[in-house]
Amino acid sequence: MKAHIWRETRRTKLPIKVCRNARFLATDSRNRLSNFWAPTGGISPQDGEQDDSHVLLILGGFLRQAHSGVFHLLPLGLRVQNKLENLIDKHMQSIGASKLSLSSITTETLWKQSRRYSANSELLRVQDRRKSGFLLSPTHEEEITSLVGGTVHSYKDLPLRLYQIGRKYRDERRPRQGLLRAKEFLMKDLYTFDYSQENALKTYDAVRQAYNNLFDELKLPYLVADADSGNMGGKLSHEYHFVSAKGEDSVWSCDSCDYVANEELVEKKTSSASSENARSPLVFTGISSDRSKAINIHIPWPSNFPTDQTPMWDQVSDFVNLHAVKKAGADIDTGIEAGTLQSLLTKTKSTEDIYDCSLSSASSAQSSLDLTTTKTGDSCPHCSSGKLSVQKAIEVGHTFHLGTRYSEPLQALVAVPDKTQREAIHMGCHGIGVSRLIGAIASLLAEEQRLNWPRVIAPYESIVIASPKVGEADVIEVYDGLAGGNGQERVDVALDDRPLKSLGWKLKDADLIGYPVVVVLGSAWVERREVEVQCRRFGVKKHVALEDLRGEVLGLLDRF
Repeated sequence: MKAHIWRETRRTKLPIKVCRNARFLATDSRNRLSNFWAPTGGISPQDGEQDDSHVLLILGGFLRQAHSGVFHLLPLGLRVQNKLENLIDKHMQSIGASKLSLSSITTETLWKQSRRYSANSELLRVQDRRKSGFLLSPTHEEEITSLVGGTVHSYKDLPLRLYQIGRKYRDERRPRQGLLRAKEFLMKDLYTFDYSQENALKTYDAVRQAYNNLFDELKLPYLVADADSGNMGGKLSHEYHFVSAKGEDSVWSCDSCDYVANEELVEKKTSSASSENARSPLVFTGISSDRSKAINIHIPWPSNFPTDQTPMWDQVSDFVNLHAVKKAGADIDTGIEAGTLQSLLTKTKSTEDIYDCSLSSASSAQSSLDLTTTKTGDSCPHCSSGKLSVQKAIEVGHTFHLGTRYSEPLQALVAVPDKTQREAIHMGCHGIGVSRLIGAIASLLAEEQRLNWPRVIAPYESIVIASPKVGEADVIEVYDGLAGGNGQERVDVALDDRPLKSLGWKLKDADLIGYPVVVVLGSAWVERREVEVQCRRFGVKKHVALEDLRGEVLGLLDRF
């Protein structure tokens, strides 16, 4: 029969029976890992995946996959998410935004009213027993516009800034890269309402500044790119990106000025085509989405395209900026295979020609857009000497000036000064992918077999780990001295007091999880009462006296 020991709790003075080799729950208020579920190291990575950030999030006990594109967030991951939400709350409150929580369920009726239902193939549909036509919301423009439109009736009730942090749903065809492309995800959505375009644009600028402040606080490099609004509506939008090889977006930037744009909106300087190119344009022929019209795209003949070769549709994306073709007004189907396309073209009833702006021989239907793809080294459109280059990036935030795109069809109208009729509210929509941001930061900072976190969202800022030779009273003295109190700056510190784990296992586990600063009570403490301070991200490993510990740790944390 196993031996037992009796202990008294510090607060209740009641004896509790503890098995010497068993896990027990402490009753004090310290952050003890013995009282915290962190199932780390339970899944072995596949060969070549040791530095994959998603695998590390699983190994580190931050999350587990429930289904394809759907994840459970475990206690460590929830601490990261809660800290990120607190950061978002801080910067939303700085612009006077009120937090609410909208239902995850919306209706087909609202989406049809806003004219977005038929164009969206990623809606997750839900039917109740009455077959009412519900949807799981991928975004909430319709719901928030309906809510405000039924509540606000005068310009005197504006401006209004409302935001939420909630779950969204998307019928993702191919979920991938963990939190970066999922079916269920967490979003922050800020919706702004003003009674005039002038005021709405001022609000837009204020939100962009709040976003800059928020991302600056993460102390990570990011890009802000001019962006296309897509089916969200409006003509003014910006994207926030982390440069990463895992990114699915292409972001172009100038090496001489501050011009940054995504692949949908990137421009470049155009020059008159040579007489040879103008005489013999390259023509790609596609088909409209409704299969009724053939669409010919005319561009200058690229120098790297053989003059004796017929251009095929499956080559078009190498030479034509299809986003620019869309802006030129062509409703072209880009997903048709070349072989299938040829048979469909024989059944079309009409033909449309789209011309690149540099073709001097273009007809009156000439496009004002540059239809050729942007290449590395192309001249910047915003300065005289810059050259453009492209980087893969992960989009983590987006701001949209919507104007009256939703308020008009959904009848969100207010009485305004000097007008006899009510007018549509001017809106903005500003999102941050919360779960995606967690995955993106993990991807950006992960190193071989370990994660790293910015201080502001780290699950804990520091962890104390002690050798079995160090007594409990000494460990508590170090923990309490580091944590601070009584008006001191607090350090969010954890104590790894799990009884069945060795010192070496705990150190390896701390490395995997990515605590910014690790404090070790080992032989140096036993011999001369010095603790070892480790900060892998900045290559720090040193011994300090207890009285210098807080200053040393706070100095390191200020760098995160």
